[in-house]
Amino acid sequence: MAYGTLPVLGSIGAIRVCRPEQGQVGVTLDSPAALVMTDLTKVAAAVVSPQDTMDQAHAFMIKRGVRMLLAVDDEQSLAGIITTNDILGEKPVAVAQELRIRHCDILVADVMTPAHRLEAFDMQSVKTSRVGQVVASLQHARRHHALVVQESGDGQREVRGLFSLSQIARQLGMPLALPAQAQSFAEIEAALV
Repeated sequence: MAYGTLPVLGSIGAIRVCRPEQGQVGVTLDSPAALVMTDLTKVAAAVVSPQDTMDQAHAFMIKRGVRMLLAVDDEQSLAGIITTNDILGEKPVAVAQELRIRHCDILVADVMTPAHRLEAFDMQSVKTSRVGQVVASLQHARRHHALVVQESGDGQREVRGLFSLSQIARQLGMPLALPAQAQSFAEIEAALV
């Protein structure tokens, strides 16, 4: 089949550049949660190997504009997740000292949260949930990200999507933060009482 060409606008001159909207039209805390989920059936997951270096993972995060990567093993199964907090926090210093290695030799596997320690939301629950419930759940757990899992056609569990508190904030057009972490034993005791 032959395709015709598109009409060309000549000499456009000085022209504005579109900017993204601050909040996605129609997304509120009462909107369906699925509207703010990164659906991995529609968007390719940002993945890294557990054997990649932490520096490679960080460079990939910057390139993709994300703050979390899924660490996937050779069988394409989830091995864990790595976040910018894992890379830029205190964990790498402790790992380098414990393993007696240079910072540049730290692997994703050394600092990631392994899959067996991860919690996730069930896709069936997400389908009937609201954005506000997701935000409240992330804030309650003091997490910036959450995975969403489903059962595939063959009965296996799979990662279907993920939530990012910063992405939700952008879509809502409002700041969202995690509650401050208790800094002293008195604050911890007060929070428990």
